Amino acid sequence: MRTKFLAVVVAVFLLFPASYAAKQATGAAAQSQATTLLTQSAAALTGAVAISDVTLNGNVQSIAGSDGESGTVVLKAMAAGESLMDLTLSGGNRSEIRSFDSNGNPIGAWSGPDGVQHAISYHNLLTDSSWFFPAMTLRRLVNTTGIVGTYVGQETLNGQPVVHIFFSQPPAGATGSNAALMQHLTQMDFYLNPTTLLPVALSFTTHPDDNELLDIPVQIQFSNYQNTGGVQIPFHVQKFLNGTLLLDLQVQSAALNSGLSSSAFSVQVTQ
Repeated sequence: MRTKFLAVVVAVFLLFPASYAAKQATGAAAQSQATTLLTQSAAALTGAVAISDVTLNGNVQSIAGSDGESGTVVLKAMAAGESLMDLTLSGGNRSEIRSFDSNGNPIGAWSGPDGVQHAISYHNLLTDSSWFFPAMTLRRLVNTTGIVGTYVGQETLNGQPVVHIFFSQPPAGATGSNAALMQHLTQMDFYLNPTTLLPVALSFTTHPDDNELLDIPVQIQFSNYQNTGGVQIPFHVQKFLNGTLLLDLQVQSAALNSGLSSSAFSVQVTQ
């Protein structure tokens, strides 16, 4: 009886390392596949074109509950990570700006019809700033160290097949709950067309100013890609907040590498 018990114990201990190794191998393969797909998608978007800045002009529908406003939109972004969205709407102007402080930390602000800038909470600045222009987002991820990706698999999104991958940036040296929270706050999920590898959608979460633990899902949907200067640009971009359409953007023109300056992305929060 004792011999049988020892045999079972030995078998269990032999199985644990094999199971752990298998999980490690699966995780490494998922990370490698995600990185490969990210690189291929970035190449499909930009080819060999280097993008320093982009300006998009178009029309917009802004929906807040049962209220809707129409107007025009100007979207700007730079390779370093600055971005600007200016909405000129029937009910007044609105803006959102993202930039960096003197130490390189992300900062941002939003403003309404009164033009007064209000700070965006730091925990809402940890996903990519140029959500409306996937070519820049993917190129930044490709060139950023410390990014960890995972291949989820093939899925169906809004009735069409997609390849799902996600990426996050765990903080260097952090452990425990803080590391897990930062990894969660930086996570972005990409859904790629399985044939062209162009992004179909980008998902991430936003949060109330005073509660980074409460997730509010955001999804950006891209369609009507057009080749502009060798770059594939989605001329139809929709932003959903908590499953409800918030912004419907129809791009009319796009300008690449026009010489934008970081001074155009000044954050001056007064309250």
